[in-house]
Amino acid sequence: MTKKSAKVNKITYSEAIREALQIAMSVDDSVICYGLGADDPKGIFGTTLGLQKKYGEERVFDIPASENAMTGIGIGAAIYGLRPVMIHQRLDFFILAMDQLVNNAAKWHFMFGGQNYVPFTVRLIIGRGWGQGPTHSQNLQAWFAHIPGLKVVMPATASDAKGLLLSSIFDNNPVVFLEHRWLHNLQGEVPSGNYRVEIGKAAILRSGSDITIVSMSYMTVEALHACDELEVLGISCELIDLRTIRPIDWDTITNSVKKTGNLLVLDTGSKTLSVAGEIVATIVEKCWSELKHSPQRIALPDSPEPTSFELSKEFYVDVEMILKGVINLLQKYELLKSIDVIKREPHDVPGDWFKGPF
Repeated sequence: MTKKSAKVNKITYSEAIREALQIAMSVDDSVICYGLGADDPKGIFGTTLGLQKKYGEERVFDIPASENAMTGIGIGAAIYGLRPVMIHQRLDFFILAMDQLVNNAAKWHFMFGGQNYVPFTVRLIIGRGWGQGPTHSQNLQAWFAHIPGLKVVMPATASDAKGLLLSSIFDNNPVVFLEHRWLHNLQGEVPSGNYRVEIGKAAILRSGSDITIVSMSYMTVEALHACDELEVLGISCELIDLRTIRPIDWDTITNSVKKTGNLLVLDTGSKTLSVAGEIVATIVEKCWSELKHSPQRIALPDSPEPTSFELSKEFYVDVEMILKGVINLLQKYELLKSIDVIKREPHDVPGDWFKGPF
């Protein structure tokens, strides 16, 4: 259950993450936080600022650029009784530690008959922009979600960033916590105090009757804009923010699809073998008789992300793609000529307010 708080503050996604870490470390001495740049003046995009000064070098510290080794240390610390939070400024760097994550963290509880736990949270930054290219902007949530024993979280709002991070830290399972870099400066109303959001529970951000749109992470922001445009065109969208990739909240999705009869899934990753593909397949199995049209998915091309400013213009999913996807799915082709979306310029930043992180 989500714990409610009387006071709400308007803060950024980064500030919400820092607030969650501060609360976790203040209520439980077993929580430690480490990663490349954890004690840096910029504090990993502002998310760890002031933590080392407040809690000391034994609980908040920088690490060598040795991802596999430091992940193993974190897993060992978790088995020993600590609650480590390890941070990597790029998901891509963490690939070197997949052996530790998959063969140790995800398996330990099962292999020892449920007698041991691995309360280990791994914060990974995902996302694109400013020429990040193939090795600095990958979205591999489907890869992590495929592994039994792992939980995978992708908050899209500041309040969920705080609430889900606190729930992740105090979950007894290893959790991969994915933060899209375009969300760090996004502001939102965030409950104060020890506020938590249940892992495995999606959020219905818009109620509608014509189509169910399921999104995740930054795609939820694009989807919200698309829902506004579609409402003007007379299309009522029900927007579901997954929040958690594993476990997936199937009840919320199936109940919505049974109401609308239509499904479009938006994914920040590549299309083939994606989370979006899994959702489409499962809904076809569960809701075949209620479907009015073939479910569709919109995701990235099956190609590495380009570094080139010009090539990346056509690579990523935006509001216009979502609008066309909904209209084509519902076979309301006459509305295609009504689409008039102002293109983001430049295309590789979310808005003029965006000043980083790189």
